[in-house]
Amino acid sequence: MHAAAGFTVDMTASTSLPEPDGGGPAPRLVLVTGAAGRIGRGFAASAQTRYTLRLTDRPEADSSGLAAFGEFRPARLDRPEELAPLFEGVDTVVHLAAQSSPSTPWERLLPDNIVATYHVFAAAEAAGCRRVVFASSIHAVSGYPRERMVEPTDPVNPGDLYGGSKCSREALGRYAAEQRGLSVVALRIGAFQPLSAAAGPDAEGMSDMYIAPTDLYRLLCHAIDLDGLRFAIVHAVGDNDRQRLDVARTRELLGYAPEYGWAAAAGGAVRRRNAGAG
Repeated sequence: MHAAAGFTVDMTASTSLPEPDGGGPAPRLVLVTGAAGRIGRGFAASAQTRYTLRLTDRPEADSSGLAAFGEFRPARLDRPEELAPLFEGVDTVVHLAAQSSPSTPWERLLPDNIVATYHVFAAAEAAGCRRVVFASSIHAVSGYPRERMVEPTDPVNPGDLYGGSKCSREALGRYAAEQRGLSVVALRIGAFQPLSAAAGPDAEGMSDMYIAPTDLYRLLCHAIDLDGLRFAIVHAVGDNDRQRLDVARTRELLGYAPEYGWAAAAGGAVRRRNAGAG
């Protein structure tokens, strides 16, 4: 189980992240699940000098190139008896492993998106990890009317079973935080696409929920680094002119300052395409 494979890392914009000041404590050991997926691979490439990375995905996943970013250990999250060594010594878990298609049948959503997430929280607690940051989705609230801007405090309202699986992850995260003592941050991720996709056919459909790779990678770092937080659900979309998800709390709590919105990304992609044609 891993984030959707078959995507390439977008290199049309800088994905380098600010590095910690030298002379401080040793970098955090961060475990990234679903590391062979499109978000996991891109985040690992961008954060490899900021953290010490331990990367994992299914043994059959395409892990080519991941060893350049950190230690890769294949594992199955549905086998909890095998997880203790994977989580040992980890400061923060970035849990990205999941079935990521809204059309995924319930028979796969239950074990891959819900049961495996429970195993991640349990293993993180047993290993004494400080925090779990995990990928939720706009689909957890996609049942609201499109014209309504959703607040993080609004009740969940999934528009499909996939969104329902994300709601279950959020509930498990709150349980792990409030009852088991973990620090947990859930990121409701919007339309994560490379800048080039913002100018593609029918791309306007993501204009109110777009997030560029660089902005999401930076937000993940903010969620990892902030201290003194027990539980939060925050929205992960870019600086779009219209917003389906309100990002005020993300800005306030995590210091999030997105660089890209859909209009800027689309315009930049068109300019690069026209320059290449010339």
